[in-house]
Amino acid sequence: MGRGQPFMNVHTPEIDRKLSREDAEAALAVLRQWTGKAHDSEIDALDPALKHLAPDAVADGYPDLSRAFPEDFQTDGDYIASLPDLQNGPSSLIRGAKRMIQHVGISNFRLPIRYRTRDNGALMLETSVTGTVSLDADKKGINMSRIMRSFYTHADETFSFGVIEAALDDYKADLDSFDARINMAFSFPVKVESLRSGLSGYQYYDIALELVEKDGVRCKIIHLDYVYSSTCPCSLELSEHARRERGQLATPHSQRSVARVSVDVKPGDCLWFEDLIDMCRRAVPTETQVMVKREDEQAFAELNAANPIFVEDAARLFAEQMLADPRVGDFRVVASHQESLHSHDAVSVLTEGDLFEAESLDPRLFSTLFHVS
Repeated sequence: MGRGQPFMNVHTPEIDRKLSREDAEAALAVLRQWTGKAHDSEIDALDPALKHLAPDAVADGYPDLSRAFPEDFQTDGDYIASLPDLQNGPSSLIRGAKRMIQHVGISNFRLPIRYRTRDNGALMLETSVTGTVSLDADKKGINMSRIMRSFYTHADETFSFGVIEAALDDYKADLDSFDARINMAFSFPVKVESLRSGLSGYQYYDIALELVEKDGVRCKIIHLDYVYSSTCPCSLELSEHARRERGQLATPHSQRSVARVSVDVKPGDCLWFEDLIDMCRRAVPTETQVMVKREDEQAFAELNAANPIFVEDAARLFAEQMLADPRVGDFRVVASHQESLHSHDAVSVLTEGDLFEAESLDPRLFSTLFHVS
């Protein structure tokens, strides 16, 4: 206003009215949106307190930490020594019962492994590895990465039980443990010919190598899943009776079946994967087929009719082959005939020796014998 002119108050109804909570929330939303896009210098110029409204704001008194990855940061021995290691802490940190743990470690870490074949060749196969050790009652835990590091030291070698033993020795020493186990699971391809057409294709066998050390004694175990067709002898005879007595066409029931053969390998001559597969084929020749033309399908029907078996027969036929091979020590046969007649399966377990004998079975054991392509 000019000098000497009376002072006038200008009232704006919008400003004079009492502000509501809704007004404050709207203003707060605008401020938050602005601070989320503004630079720190702009926020400081307006009001440094607005930093608390930024989306990445931290609580009062908490240090303002860097959120950028420090690509140039290098560790040294002193820094590494300063890192906390709770797993290898004192026994006072143990939670729960102070009891020995028979096996603790890692499961299903995968890497490509080269395996020898019977014809002096080699195959590079993706392998799932499980490595465990025993843990004393007064130890908090183990450094699980040491198992992987020990295994990777030998991963470039063509694997045999000797190489697995070297890997086990390494991580057993690293972790100061008295018992240990390595399990390596993979799918092993073998080219097989059809029954009559002359075609060939690859059959894949689920195989696992297991090296177990307990109380200073080591066992070398091969597990093989063998998939075959089983024709029910009873159903075959009933079908033939219907044909003969009543001229009634009937077919016996057969089904995809699986045997998991586990063998303890004795010292001496090598027991090749292919050898164990051949033993299973001699025991039960009705292996499922890869390449099939009409003449092969007919041959397979004839082969099944020539080899009808109950699940009890299958277990004993596999056992007969294991007993006849001097390279095989203790063994176990778990067979499952996944019935096409019944809504349940027929199963059997046969063990030889103390290694695989057990009063209790894993309740999910038989469900693991289902194989899908």
